[in-house]
Amino acid sequence: MSRDMDWTLELVVVPVSDVDRAKAFYVDQCGFELLVDSGDSGGSAFRVVQLVPPGSACAIAIGTGISTMPPGSLHGLHLCVRDIVQGRDQLLAGGVEVGEPFHFGAAGQTPGLHPARESYGSFAAFQDPDGNTWLLQEVKRDWKLIEVKLDEVAA
Repeated sequence: MSRDMDWTLELVVVPVSDVDRAKAFYVDQCGFELLVDSGDSGGSAFRVVQLVPPGSACAIAIGTGISTMPPGSLHGLHLCVRDIVQGRDQLLAGGVEVGEPFHFGAAGQTPGLHPARESYGSFAAFQDPDGNTWLLQEVKRDWKLIEVKLDEVAA
């Protein structure tokens, strides 16, 4: 495939049984931003709600009539954060049940943060009310660029 244009992942459908309950979980507990809620504009058989995690270019969609996947059947979605301890603490403060951090070592999955806190090395799991599973993953990006952007926002 030639690289003559960008291919961006911008929306992932997350199957849920109760749209309002899931919307409240993602907005009120996880801190996602509400982008779209079609309400009942398409009738009771159709509703789409789009939500985006803070700082993400990719949103999720929950709704009615938008997927054939059973509620709770999506597993392994990753939310990448620059500090997994801080990210986990924010979810816990919102009332989300988040597992203890873990990493992968020679013996497989191992409790605790990656010993060197390497990028892509530490994880913590949680799930939404339907059982769709997520992993927080610590990813260290260009720290200088991040610090400059954060300083600009604070100014």
